[in-house]
Amino acid sequence: MKRSFDLIVSLSLLILLLPIIVVIATIVWVKLGSPILFKQQRPGLYGSPFYFYKFRTMTNEFSKNGSLLSDNERLTPFGVFLRKYSLDELPQLFNVIKGDISLVGPRPLLMEYLPLYSEEQMTRHNVSPGITGWAQVNGRNAISWEEKFELDVWYVRNHSFLLDMKILFLTVYKVIKSDGINQPGNVTMERFKGLKSNISGDQK
Repeated sequence: MKRSFDLIVSLSLLILLLPIIVVIATIVWVKLGSPILFKQQRPGLYGSPFYFYKFRTMTNEFSKNGSLLSDNERLTPFGVFLRKYSLDELPQLFNVIKGDISLVGPRPLLMEYLPLYSEEQMTRHNVSPGITGWAQVNGRNAISWEEKFELDVWYVRNHSFLLDMKILFLTVYKVIKSDGINQPGNVTMERFKGLKSNISGDQK
């Protein structure tokens, strides 16, 4: 049922939003050049790797000594706009159609984080990752890693079709309000470095 729902909704959204996707792709190409999409390997169900797509929001500028500039320096004004309304996430509808991710589930993070998870945190990979999730509608990037993983684990233990519908409706509300886009002091989230304590998995 979840897979059928994912396919119907993602295909419908692609058809409906195709003009917007084309316009965004064109502007990204004009402002940032090629490639238009940001492509990165992420862990999917049970940690299996897949390629994750987003519209590019940053330049590839380097400092005089040859190192990549910080995210804050490379993020463009148009990129800020795309992130504010989650428009950079639209290419992930293709990931949903391919079956890499679902519409709802824990957000796929970086492959390099896998060895840093506690056994409890690793259970977030027992369901397919999603474009949006319980952590995204309860703070997104404005909450700590520990809070985010608690919410992810709670979702894994309590997920249902009705909960997914609730998350989708809350996601629309959060996107319109532009809540929790950035962690204070960062343009996104600081990198996860591992946690000393295991998380409980209880809902907050």
